Amino acid sequence: MHSHRTKAMVHAINTSPVAPDRQEEKGRAAEEIFGRHVFGLPAMRKRLPREVYRKLVRIIREGDRLDPSIADVVASAMKDWAMELGATHYTHWFHPMTGLTAEKHDAFLTPTGDGQVISEFSGKMLISGEPDASSFPSGGIRSTFEARGYTAWDPSVPAFIIPQPYGATLHIPTYFYSYSGEALDRKIPLLRSVTALSRQALRILRLFGNTTAAFVRPNVGPEQEYFLVDSRLAALRPDLLLTGRTLLGAPSPKGQEMEDHYFGAIPGRVMSFMQDVEIEMLKLGIPVKTRHNEVAPGQFELAPVFEEANIACDHNMLCMNMMRHLAPRHGFICLLHEKPFAGVNGSGKHNNWSMSTDTGENLLSPGETPYDNARFLLFLAAVIKAVDEYSDLLRLAVATAGNDHRLGANEAPPAVVSMFLGDELNAVLEAIETDSPYAGAEKKTLKLGVDSLPRFTRDTTDRNRTSPFAFTGNKFEFRMVGSADSIACANIMINASVAEALRQFADDLEKAPDFDERLHSLIRETYIAHKRIIFNGNGYDDAWIKEATEQRGLLNLRTTADALPRLLEPKNVEMLTRHGIFSETELRSRYEIQLENYVRIVRIEALTMADMARKEILPAVSAFTADLAESAARKHAAGLDLACGYETKVIRKLSCLTDGADTAAEEVEKAVTALDALGDVTREANFVRDTVLPKMAALRAVCDEAETHTAAKYWPFPTYGDLLFGV
Repeated sequence: MHSHRTKAMVHAINTSPVAPDRQEEKGRAAEEIFGRHVFGLPAMRKRLPREVYRKLVRIIREGDRLDPSIADVVASAMKDWAMELGATHYTHWFHPMTGLTAEKHDAFLTPTGDGQVISEFSGKMLISGEPDASSFPSGGIRSTFEARGYTAWDPSVPAFIIPQPYGATLHIPTYFYSYSGEALDRKIPLLRSVTALSRQALRILRLFGNTTAAFVRPNVGPEQEYFLVDSRLAALRPDLLLTGRTLLGAPSPKGQEMEDHYFGAIPGRVMSFMQDVEIEMLKLGIPVKTRHNEVAPGQFELAPVFEEANIACDHNMLCMNMMRHLAPRHGFICLLHEKPFAGVNGSGKHNNWSMSTDTGENLLSPGETPYDNARFLLFLAAVIKAVDEYSDLLRLAVATAGNDHRLGANEAPPAVVSMFLGDELNAVLEAIETDSPYAGAEKKTLKLGVDSLPRFTRDTTDRNRTSPFAFTGNKFEFRMVGSADSIACANIMINASVAEALRQFADDLEKAPDFDERLHSLIRETYIAHKRIIFNGNGYDDAWIKEATEQRGLLNLRTTADALPRLLEPKNVEMLTRHGIFSETELRSRYEIQLENYVRIVRIEALTMADMARKEILPAVSAFTADLAESAARKHAAGLDLACGYETKVIRKLSCLTDGADTAAEEVEKAVTALDALGDVTREANFVRDTVLPKMAALRAVCDEAETHTAAKYWPFPTYGDLLFGV
């Protein structure tokens, strides 16, 4: 066995759980530390004058404009709170179009005229900042030489601190926009989509006589899946370090086929990591609730409870940052890639989505009265219509180079978007469609607004884990989001498409002479027009893909290169601009940014793979072959017949494979050279899909086969078995 690999594996297996020194948390309940590092309402109430506090709460809860007259008071209180917790710097924390978060730290110190310094943090510093925008993706909105960009405080998400051994930093959640006003981040379009959804949902609620709700907010609960790999083993894998996934690797003799990892006992090292992450999350006011082993060896899940979409998005980005940051403390690296290992379960981020009023009513909860039933079915019909008409937007919202490897595999939904409603809801809708008796609690023909449906409970039907968009009692679970991706894009498109359906419903119902009669007809017409999107069967079955595309006319956008051009379809541009979620310029910029990101990721992977083959695998296999040849020569000298001997067979096999790997690596390198010469991002993306990825697959095939014939001590990298079971 390779000496470095041997040492790393021995260390990994023998490593004991790390017990971080957390004397201050020992014996304390979660509620005692929850939000300790957040400048939330409790801290504001304690530190702000009453009138300032009331104004700020109104801004946070009702979306009022920030009153500049209170900014200095809030900034001073925020600074004092942060410094008491060890903060020395502040940063405007934002979400550029890199898929990560960004921050530039400034000290609270300001020089005085006498050679001294004072601590200062003004309202102006709190409200806005000016980071360099030229080095962030803009998709043509900004030229390279135009550096000006702005951050603006988002008071709807509380500021927080992240402590470090030598001092904490105050993080201020902000928007990021260009000098000319275009959104350069994902937060601004997300908030616009929330506003659009609220505006249209309130129109519907008013028709039902609800005059008390002031706004409607989408609530989101993202389930975060991830892998942990021992950091000493990962250090021997250039692909893991550079791309976040294994580009090469033969299957392990044991994978997930025994189904013994899922919900199994959590390994000690992993539990220590999970507890460390949870404590930091709780301090940041993130309500983490669930932790467990996932399907694949080395795979796990963390999930919070529901929060407003904007806060949930910020918290999920914080969660991913924290997991990456804390993993090395426990001897791990945290892999958030959607498919870090071929042949085993990939990682997603199931996006649980619902709508609620500010008075606490869940609009996707069926309720028990005729009023509640009818309202629920109208909102349900809006979601059905939205998913059918804008399935391409939902698909492209989750399109990334990593997620392309996951969607359609046997642990993720297919790339075809469909909805699961369950047997009981289907029966209700079919009874409405045919005006026939519904065989529920009592047999009767349903008249919405008059009849009361049987009460729906959360478990009236089984779940369907193969469905991309499944109703699960009082919410929808959008299962297509990738584990490394921000949930912002998916929720922007869900909010926008549902807002458009509600707009059309409100336009129709507001002018109807008989509201109840038209309500019944509208739900019936909507179901008939869009029931093709509803599928309660096995989404993994190849027969479904054929039925979906050939009989139902649903889209099968298999790759990012297939999906992203749909962003610029006229119907999508019209809808997204109508609701003010994106300008056409912003849409074109995101098309450019996301396709360019797709191309760059695959280009890095291709070059890394070729480099691993040339510098590590070919020399290692050649060394093994040479030693076999020397052994064969000794046997020949001893008069042994080698015609059918082990050495001869393996030498022949590996000689063919090394020649094949050399040729395949050259083909990959040529493809990258050709890619670089194209000069147009759309052509580049199509070339990646049609040429680069197939050539990478060919190189992987010969390298993985060579691994199965090469003695362990020669193979230069930790194997799949090492990586998956070394936790």
